[in-house]
Amino acid sequence: MMQIAPSMLASDFSRLGEETRRMAQSGADMIHLDVMDGNFVPNITFGAPVIQAIRPCTDVFFDVHLMIREPLRYLADFARAGADGITFHVESEGDPEEIIEKIHAAGCRAAASLKPATPAERLYPYLKSLDMVLVMTVEPGFGGQSFQAPMLEKVKLLKEQARRQGKELLVQIDGGVNLDTIGQAALAGVDVCVAGTGVFKAPDAAQAIRALKEKAAAAR
Repeated sequence: MMQIAPSMLASDFSRLGEETRRMAQSGADMIHLDVMDGNFVPNITFGAPVIQAIRPCTDVFFDVHLMIREPLRYLADFARAGADGITFHVESEGDPEEIIEKIHAAGCRAAASLKPATPAERLYPYLKSLDMVLVMTVEPGFGGQSFQAPMLEKVKLLKEQARRQGKELLVQIDGGVNLDTIGQAALAGVDVCVAGTGVFKAPDAAQAIRALKEKAAAAR
């Protein structure tokens, strides 16, 4: 079954706690938290203190996506704030093996992400150490962008390479996921879809999440 991770980037930032609870009550499998530093990507969102503030609102898995230049510098802060999983970008500064090791040492699941221009092969050396990979299907930095279907080829390549290495690996996509695109994602083998405005702006978030899961299941 496809997992849906609503992205708080699409939420009402004036009501983050309430929005977090609403997504949890609507059947979210994860809460996706995009952390942007205005340096690695051209936007700024929120940091560890905000995540710590909304952590008591739900027990649902906090999927923290670090779109920041120096992930190593802040891993401990996000783990203490309540992250269950931490995703870093392979294009950021620092040794990926060390970053993965530090994420695990902090008690979190480790994931690595690829920007659209980065080939899947960049992650092959680290697949055995990772719990999940995130394939960006838009340019990171802003919500509301159109889905880049060619990125799904990376999903297939990563799944195949993980199997060759004897590894069961979750693959997540982020960007432009809606009822028109989730079927393609399911066919490509995606396990987790980050969804933004299609869930948060829907009249009924629970129904929107159910509809996405049903469309994914029908495509497989």
